[in-house]
Amino acid sequence: MRRTTHRTTYTPAMDVRSVVPGLAWMGSYKPAALPRDAFAAVVLTAILVPAGMGYAQATGLPPIIGLYATIVPLLAYALLGPSRILVLGPDSALLPIIAAAILPLAAGNEARAVMLAALLAVIVGVVVLAAGIARLGFLTDLLSAPVRTGYLNGIALIVIASQLPKLFGFSTDGGSVVERAGSFAVGVRDGETNPVDLAIGLVCLAIILILRRWAPKVPGILIAVVGSTVLTAALDLATRSSVAVVGPLPVGLPPLTLPPLDVRDILAIVPAALGIALVAATDTSVITRTFSIRRGEEVDQNRELIALGAANIATGFFSGMPISSSSSRTPVAEEAGAQTQMTSVVAALLVAVLLIAAPGLLTNLPIATLAAVVIAAGLSLFDIGAVTRLWRVGSAEFWLAIASFVGVAFVGVIEGVFFAVALSLVAFVRRAWAPHDAILGRAHGVKGYHDLHYYPEARQVPGLLLYRFDAPLFFANAEAFRDRIRERIESAEVPVRWVVIAAEPITDVDTTAADVLDRLEADLAAEGITLVFAELKDPVKARLRRYGALQRVGEDRIFPTVGTAVSGYLRASGERWTDWEEEDEASGPPGPPR
Repeated sequence: MRRTTHRTTYTPAMDVRSVVPGLAWMGSYKPAALPRDAFAAVVLTAILVPAGMGYAQATGLPPIIGLYATIVPLLAYALLGPSRILVLGPDSALLPIIAAAILPLAAGNEARAVMLAALLAVIVGVVVLAAGIARLGFLTDLLSAPVRTGYLNGIALIVIASQLPKLFGFSTDGGSVVERAGSFAVGVRDGETNPVDLAIGLVCLAIILILRRWAPKVPGILIAVVGSTVLTAALDLATRSSVAVVGPLPVGLPPLTLPPLDVRDILAIVPAALGIALVAATDTSVITRTFSIRRGEEVDQNRELIALGAANIATGFFSGMPISSSSSRTPVAEEAGAQTQMTSVVAALLVAVLLIAAPGLLTNLPIATLAAVVIAAGLSLFDIGAVTRLWRVGSAEFWLAIASFVGVAFVGVIEGVFFAVALSLVAFVRRAWAPHDAILGRAHGVKGYHDLHYYPEARQVPGLLLYRFDAPLFFANAEAFRDRIRERIESAEVPVRWVVIAAEPITDVDTTAADVLDRLEADLAAEGITLVFAELKDPVKARLRRYGALQRVGEDRIFPTVGTAVSGYLRASGERWTDWEEEDEASGPPGPPR
């Protein structure tokens, strides 16, 4: 039955509508849904425009690039994306990586920075697209939750540090958080602060944060943007108080251009592209899973990667920057009533109309307001609560989160991404290398055999060692597995005659572990100890047979359950032993429910 289901889900993969999901929702779109989708698009646009411009500025790019990177991904994902309401665009979590990749190469040349950003988007798209086609969606799990928490906290610190000078009305140099903080402190000390810029920025930041906290349905960003723009224009603050403003935007839609294919540039930004690809894919995967579960939908993570990769490639060919999903835009669309990707299509059209018909509307938008928008986004990345919970439970994962934070914030953004991935892998290997193990006994009042550490009153059968190893067996932990068994045998109060491996948690085994098992069986046999397996999974047993590791172990020493293994030992040894259940039956009154 399972094979039939698998084939049924695989066959449509060749259908045009499965390759281009947008055709499916467009073909079945009901006009009655348009009012809600259009309203959600208007609300969404109010966030997309200032956020896109602010995020572009935060990476050292002209604000218009953020709008280009908003229009194209919305349309690309509406056509190719499997999710009904996911929204793509520039993302605050990517900003420091983008800046670290393109600004050193651009060396102050804005036009070159724009071209490098477009090239970076294309490379990111190619990487993500290839991962989706190769069905590598599982790689999005490479960032464990604690490491990802530390990474995002580090990113948040970098984002905020980069925008504080703009909030105060001046600019600084510096790459690391320490350098930025030092430059900022020097600028404040030397009196470079523009009081009017600072007042505008602080008021806008307060509006955004207060409304986000106490009235989340009120568009705080829109109020801050419109209010500061109108005030700046009415009082002519750009001239009278030297308030930095966005200025006139280019008129027209994103131009179709081929990013420069310079081998040296490509090689220089590939590491950043890999980091961005991983972060973007991970964020998109998490958000997609969250909303698909909430909405009762099923989304193929590999198709999600294909759509994300294609959207990045398309963005790069239209003078954009790398993009991702966001934990702020999609909830806004959902809360506003979005039903389908028509919301993204209408939002893209609204942004395009703005660029064509009214680019001058944003001429007097203060840079300090955009800084406030970005800082508010950075603050939303902080998750102090998660770190506090890790500390409270005394988990080693707390130190993983701290190490990831330090690596990203103080070592380097690009290096920090790969450091975070390495930490996740090290944590996984560490747990598999030194997993929990247990001696099992017959516990009173519960079914089966359980860990003596948690059931100290559980009874053990004299001469029988029931041992459980809670991990797959592979080269890194095979010797530890053997050593622990030897230690348990040596510390047993009664000489051990049988060792039963409760193998249900052992889901895999490699050749190194198979050799160790074979040697262990031979060594125990030489000492008169019988090695027995219980609950050995069929694929693992078949693999051990292929490896030749169980040549001396007959089928009579492989039991389906721990209970049958215990019964087998009692028959073979003649040992007389009574467990709790038999004792309860003999005593008359029923024991606690099993």
